[in-house]
Amino acid sequence: MPAMYTRRLVPPNRSFLLLGPRGSGKTTWLRARLPQARWYNLLLDREQLRLMREPELFRQEIEALPSGSWVVVDEIQKLPSLMNEIHDALASAPRRWRFALTGSSARRLRRDDVNLLAGRVVMRRMLPLTVAELGTVPATDDLLRFGMLPMVRTARGATARVDLLEAYVETYFAQEIRAEALVRSLEAFTRFLEIAALANAQVTNTAALSRDAAVARPTVQGYFEVLNDTLLGHWLPAWRPRAKVKEVQHPKFYLFDPGVVRALTRRLREPLEAAERGMLLETLVFHELRAQIAYSDCGGDLSYYRTPSGTELDFVWTRAGHAVGIEVKATERWRSEFSRALVELQSTGVIATAWGVYLGDRPLQVGPVRVLPLALFLGELAAGKVLVGRKTARVRR
Repeated sequence: MPAMYTRRLVPPNRSFLLLGPRGSGKTTWLRARLPQARWYNLLLDREQLRLMREPELFRQEIEALPSGSWVVVDEIQKLPSLMNEIHDALASAPRRWRFALTGSSARRLRRDDVNLLAGRVVMRRMLPLTVAELGTVPATDDLLRFGMLPMVRTARGATARVDLLEAYVETYFAQEIRAEALVRSLEAFTRFLEIAALANAQVTNTAALSRDAAVARPTVQGYFEVLNDTLLGHWLPAWRPRAKVKEVQHPKFYLFDPGVVRALTRRLREPLEAAERGMLLETLVFHELRAQIAYSDCGGDLSYYRTPSGTELDFVWTRAGHAVGIEVKATERWRSEFSRALVELQSTGVIATAWGVYLGDRPLQVGPVRVLPLALFLGELAAGKVLVGRKTARVRR
């Protein structure tokens, strides 16, 4: 990824674990931020084997570094036993070294009682590029077709982007997951991936997915957890603002990037269709919302809202009893019915502020709902004006 992209993530001044999907730019960002660091790249077989054969070399080599040195261990899940050495180093001399650890699989780090250095490192997340980091805003169709992976955004031409996304899906979704023994049957997992991509951004029905993918329901549930643990997909839970209201409890599942969704559905070479545009736009906005939470101090949680009567809101951000509602529509004209759920929830005090996002070119004010074109909304989001605003209201219970 070229240096023209200035990432919004700011490194802490103490040891940290940086999690993010492969190809999101973790390594490039660290090399730019910590150019003098001692580097251990565990994606290299020779580095892995060297430290596996003689694990004491790691401690001996960092002992030779000047006090205050940064040590980067890239893809720490490839050799989780190093966590014990790092823990011991931090315990014995807390200020002598600062470690920057990266990982693209939380699953590998959680299993086998891996030492997660609780209290000795802080957690950070790296996501694919955001529109604010691009500097200029590409055409919406371009964003939805090819997504936000740095290597894809820097490629010139549709053909190069198609090749890169297909290679990413083949090498990472297939080979990496197989290499880490995360699934027993790669063939069944591949079938599941295509079905899951078609169901992206929808309420997850594992029973229907298991029938379509021809695998057992518990296996489908396990596959979803593999995607979540390897940071390639994320759950969006249903929100329950009032415990007495019976609401749909099934979560939605989003893959982490629109371009990856299209690669898995084998539609990269096809023009965008109306049927997929809405789902891809939701995926992009979900990514941008997660990035804002990861890179700013706003915190909070994301969910969606839906009742048995059919009232649905794409995203609800909540923090300490405050809620913001966001409705996303892949249309160039905002219709009054699009605001119905937002108006209802805002009028009853369930949400504090209401936002609409659409593909038109003019800002609108529809009652209490501020409706913005996509690019303008994403600019307001990155500026901290959406998830944290001056108007707040406590959720009524």
